[in-house]
Amino acid sequence: MKYGGDGGVDDTGVALYQSPCGGKACTGVGQRVLTSVLHFDDTRNMETKDMIAALAALAQESRLAIFRLLVEAGPAGMPVGAIAEKLGIANATLSFHLKELTHAGLTVATPQGRSIIYSARFETMNDLISYLTENCCAGSSCSPPIAVCAPDCAPKSAMTQRKNS
Repeated sequence: MKYGGDGGVDDTGVALYQSPCGGKACTGVGQRVLTSVLHFDDTRNMETKDMIAALAALAQESRLAIFRLLVEAGPAGMPVGAIAEKLGIANATLSFHLKELTHAGLTVATPQGRSIIYSARFETMNDLISYLTENCCAGSSCSPPIAVCAPDCAPKSAMTQRKNS
């Protein structure tokens, strides 16, 4: 660990201020300070935390049903009222669950006039699937290959939606 000079970073990635003790290590407080530029030394740890948040959000029956419905809806998403009606969830409860899914990075809210359209974040879903299957087959390529959802599907027409209901 280096104190003194013009500061720098120690071996754990912690930024150091210039020592007020003439270049020697002080016994006082305040020499080691985290900066906003340095995050975590182990970026894999941050990825793991993101994946845990996504899995935790999906580990609840209503949120899993909401997310699956939004995946089915595709990139066009669904208005909050339609989600509530389709799943029979009260608006206040639905709002809480959508907040949790959005906080975990699984959904995105888009204002559209007086309503809010929620859609699944397919990139996050695919990242989660990739993370879970990263070491599948001991690192060799799997057969069949693991599917990735490419949400370039066109939204269903109103006629098709009514017909399938």
